[in-house]
Amino acid sequence: MAYQALYRKFRPQTFEDVKGQDHIVTTLKNQLKNDRIGHAYLFTGTRGTGKTTVAKILARAVNCQHPVDGSPCGECRICKAINAGSSMNVIEIDAASNNGVNNIREIIEEVAYPPTEGRYKVYIIDEVHMLSPGAYNALLKTLEEPPEYVIFILATTEVNKIPITILSRCQRYDFHRISAETIGGRLRQLMDEEGLAVEDKAVDYIARAADGSMRDALSLMDQCIAFYLGQKLTYDDTLKVLGAVDTEVFSRLLRAIIDRDVTESIRMIGEIIAEGREPVQFVNDFTWYLRNLLLLKSGDHMEDALDISSDNLVLLKEEAQMVEDEILMRYIRILSDLSSQIRYASQKRILIEIAVIKLCKPQMETSYDSLIDRLTTLEEKLEEGIPAQASEGKRSDAGGQMSGQTQEAPVRAAKKNLPAAVPEEVRQLAGSWKKLIAAMEDRMLASMLSKALVSVSEEGELLLVYDVEAPDQNLARKKVTQAKTMEELRQVLAETTGKEVRVKVVGNEDRRPKEQMYTDAIDYFAKTAGVELVEEDF
Repeated sequence: MAYQALYRKFRPQTFEDVKGQDHIVTTLKNQLKNDRIGHAYLFTGTRGTGKTTVAKILARAVNCQHPVDGSPCGECRICKAINAGSSMNVIEIDAASNNGVNNIREIIEEVAYPPTEGRYKVYIIDEVHMLSPGAYNALLKTLEEPPEYVIFILATTEVNKIPITILSRCQRYDFHRISAETIGGRLRQLMDEEGLAVEDKAVDYIARAADGSMRDALSLMDQCIAFYLGQKLTYDDTLKVLGAVDTEVFSRLLRAIIDRDVTESIRMIGEIIAEGREPVQFVNDFTWYLRNLLLLKSGDHMEDALDISSDNLVLLKEEAQMVEDEILMRYIRILSDLSSQIRYASQKRILIEIAVIKLCKPQMETSYDSLIDRLTTLEEKLEEGIPAQASEGKRSDAGGQMSGQTQEAPVRAAKKNLPAAVPEEVRQLAGSWKKLIAAMEDRMLASMLSKALVSVSEEGELLLVYDVEAPDQNLARKKVTQAKTMEELRQVLAETTGKEVRVKVVGNEDRRPKEQMYTDAIDYFAKTAGVELVEEDF
């Protein structure tokens, strides 16, 4: 006999063999046992979850001469005829290729004739969402009031494309994605029946790669077994056949990205591509790896939801302490965008390398999460005592003219000097500002305050000035002006001076930097007091 693919060979023949759809199996079995069979069913769900399989089992069960607990016996003449495809009572129609009005009219004409054997004539219409509008309209009346011996079973992966007039005439059953655990258990059972040796780790990977589809899992297993026929299928063999990457590689790549090591990250991408790994699969798997890491950081008891080995869990827990939630979400966003672009791109490697460089260099983006990443990097440098270098890029006027053209010099506002009388508490704060920031327990607040120029208003208020046009300073300004942050700042200042200090946050919207617009109170009081400023490491 010719070889049959695993998913065909092990297609479930009874309701008991159907895995991961207990809510549907139980309902249908109860209907059959109590003779409450509907006239129209709609099975919807993603690919490979059992829609067509359950439809065929139901078609046999309603006509079986000796049903067993609601399932077909598989031994009677009618069951054997349906299995062999020779029964005139079960008609399978592919709506993708038979989607016209004439095809539906043929069904309507055939419905008038009762079944030649058994109780019901069953029409299984697969991919029913492909029917034309005219075909739907032609089917409506028959679907609403078919003869008592006719059952329609409609199957689709895109239920949103089916008219509501069709949906309202059917009993709808939603097939769920099958869990990786259920798929893995079924694969182990079938491999034992086939007498094939497969590592548990390989089975687990195939179960996850199937993405909730039992048919996909069996097809992937079939592919891997064929490549290593007669040998034990190992985890490494599975990765080679499927063009996948080991989790340990994702861990090393993530650590290189966290360290902002562009050279090492690009080198690893080159190795992965050179080994023949599938780029699209690599991006999807790396995104999934980051998703697991984000889940682990988001809750205290998320280990059961991750579905990973204990060894990989140790790595994830270690990496969870190395990166912030907002940065992880930026990584996932960039890779998700890449996943949608790369599928049909001709230069997949280049797109991956560009995305990795973006991951390593948040300054290439101006989105909120990339700014958070940049602030975190600056904070780490400040804590280590490394001065953060300003960008060398020159600001350009939006309304500027080309070089060589003369412009009228704009009238610039004069630099704002300090008032003649400065409150003693404000003078005290200005003199110890850097030490105050260095001693703060809230390092994020300290980092945001370090970006401000400290000055004094005419009313004697402590001014914190930020350049609005500098994205990192503007973000810090917005954070500081939040009510909770301002309250925390006032409390710190009151504890330092023993008095309540009025604080005002100012956004410098002039194109000139804040140092040219406001007098730096820290420098001013140091010079007038004859004190040499010493930079603090914080």
